[in-house]
Amino acid sequence: MPSEKNDPLPDRVGLEERLAWLERHVTAQDKEMLALHDAFARLRRELTALRAASAARSDMPARSEADPEPPPPHY
Repeated sequence: MPSEKNDPLPDRVGLEERLAWLERHVTAQDKEMLALHDAFARLRRELTALRAASAARSDMPARSEADPEPPPPHY
């Protein structure tokens, strides 16, 4: 077993623990970023569908334009 005097990194265990923690943290961040990317893609698809539905509705004549109702009797 080498002595600590010969070890170039006296706090090697602490550094290895920090490295392991950082690697777990990066992995967790990667998973979260992927989940956020998927959610963002889903929201973009929904927004595109809503815009298309809105455009289709605006192309159709409104009820008042297609079949005007007579004014109320008090006019």
